[in-house]
Amino acid sequence: MNGFKKNITSKALAERTLFHLKYSRGKDMAAATTFDKMMCFSHAVRDMAVDGFIATQKQYLEQDVRRVNYLSMEYLIGKMLENNMYALGIEKIAVEALKELDITIDDILALDVEAGLGNGGLGRLAACYLDSLATMELPAYGYGIRYEHGIFRQEFDNGWQCERPDEWLALGYPWELVRPEYTLPVCVYGRVKKNFVPGRGTADVWEDFQVFEAVPYDVPIIGYGVSTVNMLRLWKSQAAGGFRLDVFNQGDYVRAVEEKNWAENVSKVLYPSDYTYAGKELRLIQEYFLASCSVRDIIRRYKKSHNDFSKFAEKNVIQLNDTHPTLAVPELMRVLHDEERLPWDKAWEITVNTFCYTNHTLLAEALEKWTVDLLQRVLPRHMQIIFEINHRFLQKVEISNPGSGDMMRKVSLIEEGPQKQVRMANLCVVGSHKVNGVSALHSDLLRTKTMPELDKVFPGKFCNVTNGITHRRWLIKANPELSALVSDNIGEGWKRDLSEIRKFEEQAKSRSVQKSFMEIKRDNKAALCETILDLTGHVVSPDSLFDVQIKRLHMYKRQLLKAMHIIYLYNKIKEDPKAKIQPRTFIFAAKAAPAYLIAKSVIKLINTLGDVINNDVDVAGRLKVVFLPDYNVSLAEKIIPAADISEQISTAGLEASGTGNMKLSLNGALTVGTWDGANIEIAQNVGEDNIFIFGHRTEDLAEMRRKGYNPWSYMDKSKELTKVLEAIRDNIFDPSQPDLFKDIYNDLTEHGDFYFYLADFEAYIKCNEEVDKLYATPTKWAEKAILNVARMGWFSSDRSIQDYCDYIWELKPSPINQVN
Repeated sequence: MNGFKKNITSKALAERTLFHLKYSRGKDMAAATTFDKMMCFSHAVRDMAVDGFIATQKQYLEQDVRRVNYLSMEYLIGKMLENNMYALGIEKIAVEALKELDITIDDILALDVEAGLGNGGLGRLAACYLDSLATMELPAYGYGIRYEHGIFRQEFDNGWQCERPDEWLALGYPWELVRPEYTLPVCVYGRVKKNFVPGRGTADVWEDFQVFEAVPYDVPIIGYGVSTVNMLRLWKSQAAGGFRLDVFNQGDYVRAVEEKNWAENVSKVLYPSDYTYAGKELRLIQEYFLASCSVRDIIRRYKKSHNDFSKFAEKNVIQLNDTHPTLAVPELMRVLHDEERLPWDKAWEITVNTFCYTNHTLLAEALEKWTVDLLQRVLPRHMQIIFEINHRFLQKVEISNPGSGDMMRKVSLIEEGPQKQVRMANLCVVGSHKVNGVSALHSDLLRTKTMPELDKVFPGKFCNVTNGITHRRWLIKANPELSALVSDNIGEGWKRDLSEIRKFEEQAKSRSVQKSFMEIKRDNKAALCETILDLTGHVVSPDSLFDVQIKRLHMYKRQLLKAMHIIYLYNKIKEDPKAKIQPRTFIFAAKAAPAYLIAKSVIKLINTLGDVINNDVDVAGRLKVVFLPDYNVSLAEKIIPAADISEQISTAGLEASGTGNMKLSLNGALTVGTWDGANIEIAQNVGEDNIFIFGHRTEDLAEMRRKGYNPWSYMDKSKELTKVLEAIRDNIFDPSQPDLFKDIYNDLTEHGDFYFYLADFEAYIKCNEEVDKLYATPTKWAEKAILNVARMGWFSSDRSIQDYCDYIWELKPSPINQVN
């Protein structure tokens, strides 16, 4: 039982809410708005966690525990109020308390704020891991950036994606605690010169740098059913000098706030566009901002209990979630060597033993590289340190592999060429003691295909931890009716230990359970129909098959292949309006990076398909296409419980893992997928009879590429494929703009079809025909869907975190026993 739930009653919670209404909002009940009540109730709930928060931090300090520090550019934590109520075990108490305030829980939850701290799977994974770390009572800190505007709020204008600022902080955020006393300076630019340092002789000294500041904001992360409350620390950038009153009084109003504006830009948005040089520079500063603040905050905390750094790596793990925080490696070296005066070799030993690195991609475009020129301009001392790390590393490689010039070029931190670049992934590998991929296939390809030379240099450094999801949000919270059905049949032990959900498998053939399952699914679909109508104006039927593809929009994720399937079906209807077609509603949700033009064209194509197909009398409602705007956690929580089909159709070998596939399967959607990422492990767990796998495998595509892949040959063999491509080329959906989608057509044909759409098209069509056959037999469909739910226990983020603890972090639980 949660240690700080004791003595909490609905009356006490209501009184605490009224306290905040009076003393935090300055209002009484007569003047209070629904928003006031939401903010005050959120503060009252947060207050309940504060005792646990204080006790947790106190115990970690007093017991000097080993801690993991998780550095990530993204945290898609979603709305927190309902999640925190469940963690505290006060759902029923909350409902009663709000009755005394003349408001319902639904009214309050509707106004809860979703933090704009992430974009895709990387950020949602980080949020799931924080949830599991707290619930498993593990000493952990998350570090990120408090983005003022998130990535962007997506709108559609005539079918095109438009980016608007996400004003999530405009009305305040009730879950954060500002810590100005821990503000840190951040230095950029400047120069390095040789200075005489007493006791060290000549040393490189960084000077004439520009300074701005980082202010930390803490968000409590409440463990479920335990007293542990961990912390997510988010950094906000601000000017060191602030407003220049002297300049303002001289009439130069722009220059008076120039420094303030520049500094605040660093935490203004997630992933500023790197389409321009200024954008690249800002993104690099943003990454260093996260790395520098976090490293020095970890050191500050360590120094509370230690006078030297002999136990720093013993007491701290720093986990790099992808390459974005890579600069933490040279930053820790700089602090240890330059500021703390440790000898280079000792500083490097501590650094390597402290860091671990999770790789999330095999795509060359996503394995970050920064030009040497840019790094020297922005971080001159760090560039020196990277050069020195590389020099010493290559010396060791040469000694152990004499004459291996080709290997040295591949493992080097510096990529030679017209413009020298720093390979951030290589720096992560060299500077960490463990490197993991995020699915079995991905980890194997990372080790054997992407970084085989580094694997040879560092045998045993590479390992695998398959991603996981927190069922507490993605089943218990998102799908309470299905959760209740599971609990009614197997008890509630699965809520604490998801592996116990396997017991639900025994009910897969039960007609009564199948009937209840399908009724719950239809209710969830009906609820999503209301959301679709509200967001798009389209009317869809809950009796159609809901075919769902929700994920970041990228050509390798192949939303376009789904669009090609839709065009194929539409062509079939136009040729024979009486053709027998399984009614389907195709549901998309995705954001494309602002500068990713072809991805934005795919969004426009899908929206155009919706405009035409949804209003075509020949289609007669058998096909509906909807693209829901502004995909986020809250929208996902509505879509996932309603999905019948989960589209996981990435080009084989390119999806590192995926976690949307896990969430959808856990909620009883059947996967249509390639043999890629975590799809493989899902197939192995749920059974290959309970998943639809299609398409060429990784080794097939590699061989096709080696021999010379010719997409035109697939058009020659398939009239249906040719018709689909010609429909895109000529834009038969809007003849007034015949060239609108020529870039998509050219990408699939003349430009070589890099992601093998044409090679997998026929297999994808046949796979979907198998889906239709199964859906026509509801009892068989329900049985397979229930087996998916029951066999997903292994994909808990609790299991993933335990794997990290056992194989990488060597981290032990620290249960919080004393809560005042």
